[in-house]
Amino acid sequence: MRGAMSWPFLRLYMLVFLYFSANSILNVIIPLQGETLGASNTTIGMIMGAYLFTTMFFRPWAGYMIQKHGPINVLRIILIINGLALILYTFTELGGFLVARMLQGVSTAFFSMALQIGIIDALPEKDRSQGISLYSLFSYIPGIIGPMLALGIWQGGMDYFTVVMIAIAIFTGLFGYSAKMDKKETQPAANHAGQGARMLQSFSQLVKNPFLFKCSVLMLVASIVFGAITTFIPLYAAQLKSGNAGIYLMLQAGTVVFARFALRKKIPSDGKWHSSFIMGTMLILAVAAQCVSFSIIGGAIFFYVGAILMGIAQALLYPTLTTYLTFVLPEMNRNVLLGLFIAMADLGVSLGGVIMGPVADLSSYSFMYMICAGLGAAMILFAYDRRKIFVEGISKKHS
Repeated sequence: MRGAMSWPFLRLYMLVFLYFSANSILNVIIPLQGETLGASNTTIGMIMGAYLFTTMFFRPWAGYMIQKHGPINVLRIILIINGLALILYTFTELGGFLVARMLQGVSTAFFSMALQIGIIDALPEKDRSQGISLYSLFSYIPGIIGPMLALGIWQGGMDYFTVVMIAIAIFTGLFGYSAKMDKKETQPAANHAGQGARMLQSFSQLVKNPFLFKCSVLMLVASIVFGAITTFIPLYAAQLKSGNAGIYLMLQAGTVVFARFALRKKIPSDGKWHSSFIMGTMLILAVAAQCVSFSIIGGAIFFYVGAILMGIAQALLYPTLTTYLTFVLPEMNRNVLLGLFIAMADLGVSLGGVIMGPVADLSSYSFMYMICAGLGAAMILFAYDRRKIFVEGISKKHS
């Protein structure tokens, strides 16, 4: 096999699988352990949210350092930091969890950028999209089996947790250290004067650029819902008569993987703003959150239907908005603006824990997820707003 399916790249995808396996377990263990240690939902939300908030903060620096030193050199250092973070979880409590979560956030910022930049640089243009798609696939696969493994570890005792975290840290480090890519990816970056100033100026485009603003708000709000699900579903499931957090998260992740393949041809790729498609996706998101909320009364069937619908929304929204932006953003600083869009997704997931934790403390998990459903419903209207302006803007751009 050649290209994106050659052995060196299969090793990279396996590295992605190993790296994100730890997080799929921690997403379940941390809330459960936090509750056992007496932490409030607000505290748990802050600990969980610290991960992607830190990732968002370090992404621009990660891109610069990788361009300067090369993906492989950066990757090997980052995997050491990630290993230390995983080991830290095994002997600390809430304060240590927060530090470990932030270390993981730094690691993920560099890891994801290093792998994706390395894949893009090492593959010919015709294979790049397949390489990135496989990267995304292998980052989601751990979410199918990780939650059930986490619940088994929780029931068996935290000694198993220690063994699993250390094993993942070691195997991930070994795979990462032996990873190889094309030599051209190690070319140093030029020293561009004023690069930092231009980066700061780009932040204003989140508001000034109507295309980026529209997509960023939709992604931010949707990611708040995704983050609230990831953070609090292990605790909420314990309140249901027959709900199982592992099955929920497994169904959601499995649906994301399946839908990414089954519905890939349905995702618009013509540079036009398909209002009905985006509105439909946000409707699915809102219904999914409402199903989860209602499951406290309606039972497990609503709980698991919500998982499937949430997976569909998650599978469709990000690639749809990303593809649209690649058409409408100015080519000169498109990569930087796309990076800001990805940062909004990271921020949203983080805020899902930080904001919704206090809501759950003051009310209930069911009410909190009802709020999430309301946010999704509001985005249905937001997706329709200024539809003609978007279509006209694109038409003029390509005419």
